[in-house]
Amino acid sequence: MKFPALFLDRDGVIMENRANYVRSWTDVEFFPKALQALANYRSIPHKIFIVTNQSAVGRGIMSLETAVSLNNQIIDVVREHNGRIDDAYLCPDPPGINSTCRKPAPGMLLQAAEEHQIDLSQSIMIGDALTDVEAGQAAGVKTAVLLLTGRGKVQFSLPKRHELPPFKVFHDLSSALDNILKTNHIEPSSQE
Repeated sequence: MKFPALFLDRDGVIMENRANYVRSWTDVEFFPKALQALANYRSIPHKIFIVTNQSAVGRGIMSLETAVSLNNQIIDVVREHNGRIDDAYLCPDPPGINSTCRKPAPGMLLQAAEEHQIDLSQSIMIGDALTDVEAGQAAGVKTAVLLLTGRGKVQFSLPKRHELPPFKVFHDLSSALDNILKTNHIEPSSQE
């Protein structure tokens, strides 16, 4: 049996982007509405994954171990707020190399699909950059979404957006999930 998935970029979707990278826990600032949205939708049939480019690793700014540890801490906080993340994938490659995992390449989504029996044609990719949208479209997801949080407003104004197949745009993670999941008759879990 295959499952649908909800793929989420990390920085700019669940938490604030940082101009100098999220390099330590002191750089992490969650979007409260994102934490609440992940709690509201914790019982959806979709597996939920973080897929994040972390070029600070490839640039030698932080270690892979630190990047993985940060992802694990972020997942712990989501869970403490009654949300759910089933797994996290990160690509350490810097820009400018022929990377199969660095978004816009679909490598992280394809890896998750293989490891977790995911039906990409029923899945959703949500990010704050056009590269997130492109990665989702390249992987064959049903719905690709650009959020206007993080870098989203700037990305939405780029001419490149007109070159991409149609995608959805929402103000934040909460409004995206409310719209997409309710449109597909997938309701949030009741509050405990």
